[in-house]
Amino acid sequence: MDRWAESPRAADVVAALSAFGLMLLDVPGLAREDNSLTGATAALALAAGAATLVLRRKAPWVPFLVALGLLGWLHELTMIQFALYSLGRFRGRRIAVLATALYVGTACAYYEMPGWPGPHGENLSDFLGLVVPIGVLAAGVGIAAHRHDLVRALETQRREAAARQAVQEERISVGRDVHDLVGRELTVLAVRAEVLAVRARGEAHRKDFEELADTARRAHHMLNETVVRRGDGAAATPGLEGLTALAEESERMGSPVHLVVAEEAKALSPLRQTAVHRVVQECLTNAAKHAPGLPVGVTIELDGPSLRVEVRNPLAPAPPHRAPVSTGTGLFSMDERVTSMGGTLHARPEHGAYVVTATLPSGLPR
Repeated sequence: MDRWAESPRAADVVAALSAFGLMLLDVPGLAREDNSLTGATAALALAAGAATLVLRRKAPWVPFLVALGLLGWLHELTMIQFALYSLGRFRGRRIAVLATALYVGTACAYYEMPGWPGPHGENLSDFLGLVVPIGVLAAGVGIAAHRHDLVRALETQRREAAARQAVQEERISVGRDVHDLVGRELTVLAVRAEVLAVRARGEAHRKDFEELADTARRAHHMLNETVVRRGDGAAATPGLEGLTALAEESERMGSPVHLVVAEEAKALSPLRQTAVHRVVQECLTNAAKHAPGLPVGVTIELDGPSLRVEVRNPLAPAPPHRAPVSTGTGLFSMDERVTSMGGTLHARPEHGAYVVTATLPSGLPR
C-alpha cells in the first residue's frame, strides 16, 4: 500500500477517477442537451475521456486535445481543468501559457458555432467570463506545482551532493589517518631492518634484512603516492585518550557525559581508536544540538572479537527553541568511517532514547 500510495501511476489513476467522478454529475444534463446520448452512453464517453489522464505525465497533450473535443461536443469544462493543470505541472510555464491561449481561442471558435453558448451565457463576454478564469486558474496552479517540484528536486540533489561530499571528506580523513599512523610504522620497520642489516654484516641473513628494508621503503613510497596527505599539516584524530576531553567539552555545553571505556579497549590499534573517537565526537555534537542539557551515556566495550561503541541520550521532550544548525551529513561520515573498517553503524530511537551503536572488528587476538 505504501509503494502504491507513492507511485506516480497511482496518482494518475486517482486524477482520472476524480475527473470522471466530477463529470458524472453532469451526465443527466448532457443526456438532455444531446439527444444522441443517453445516461449510459454519456457516462461511457466521459469515462473514455477521463481515462486519457493516465497519460498526463508522458503525453499531457493527449488529454488536453480530448478535453477540447469534449468542450466542443458536450460543453464539458471539467476535463479541461485537469488537462491544463497537467500541462503546467509536467511541462512548465511556457507550454501551459500556450495551451491556455489555445484553449481560449478554441472556446471562442466554438462560441461562434450554432448551439453555443447554451446555458453559459447569452453573449461572448459572459461566456469568456466563465471560460477564461477556469483555464487561467488551472494552468496557474499547475505552474506553481511545477516550480514546487523543481525546488524539491533541487533540494534532494543538494542533500545527496552534501552526503556524497561528506563521504568523500571522511574517506580522505581515513586516508590521512592511515598515512599518519601506518606510514610511521612502515618507517620504523624500514629503519629497524637497516639496523639489523648493518649488525648482520658477513652473516647469511644480511641480504634478507636489506630486502626487508627495501620492501618497507617501497610500501611507504606507495602509501605516500596513493593516500591524500593532510594539506593543513593538522595532526591525526586522537584516539581513546581524547575521549575525556570530548566529555569535558560536552559538559561545558550543558550535557553531562557518563563515559565507560573497557580497559581492554586501550590495546586497540591507533586506526580503530581514531574511528571510535570520530563516532563519539559526532554523537556528542548531535546530542548537544537536538537534546541540550540531557545526560549522555558512552560505553566502549569488547564483545568477543568485536568492538562495540554505544552512545545513548534521552529524547528531548520538546524541540529546541532554535532549530539546530546542521548539514545533515554527520551520520554519513560516521557510517563511512565505520564501514571502511568492516563494521556496521545503527542510529535509531529506542525506549525514549536515541541510540547510536557502532560495531567493528577489534583486531585483537582472542
